[in-house]
Amino acid sequence: MQDDDFSLFQAELRGVKPLKHDRADTGKPKPDRKQFNTLRQAATVSQSEIKVDGLSDQFVIDVGAEDALYWAANGMQEGQMRKLKLGQIPFDGSLDLHGMSVEKARDTLWEFLAEATKLEIRCVRVTHGKAVRMDGRKPMIKSHVNTWLRQHPQVLGFSSCLAKHGGTGAVYIILKRTMMDGRDE
Repeated sequence: MQDDDFSLFQAELRGVKPLKHDRADTGKPKPDRKQFNTLRQAATVSQSEIKVDGLSDQFVIDVGAEDALYWAANGMQEGQMRKLKLGQIPFDGSLDLHGMSVEKARDTLWEFLAEATKLEIRCVRVTHGKAVRMDGRKPMIKSHVNTWLRQHPQVLGFSSCLAKHGGTGAVYIILKRTMMDGRDE
């Protein structure tokens, strides 16, 4: 019976040529460990510095100190925006960005809007200031806030406040709410 197995094996190997070398091809060479660790460390550092919050500074819309801000997302009802502009929607949270750097203002605004959304708050006020600058340049925080709010996924619209709430130095912001407690958009 073993002869039968051997002859079957030989028949299966007929036409097969033996290998001429005894080393296996393992593909590309191993990376240099030192270089690999340096690259890994550099990637880790740069990732922690990049904040992925969806707010871009690539194109900032410059606005003047006294310019009124107004923006509504597609599908936002005109009646709701009119009420917002007239200060008829009460705001349940307020944030003051005066004196902050642009980066600090960005982080603070993002955290504030995230918290407001989590708490199902419908309307908030953000004071960005007018920053009338001696050098004649446009207000930085106001211009950035105007740009960021248009990009934020939870913002349905915003409008400059009434004078008693900060005028053109602040905005009312109307936020999306989730379908919690049977409420809907």
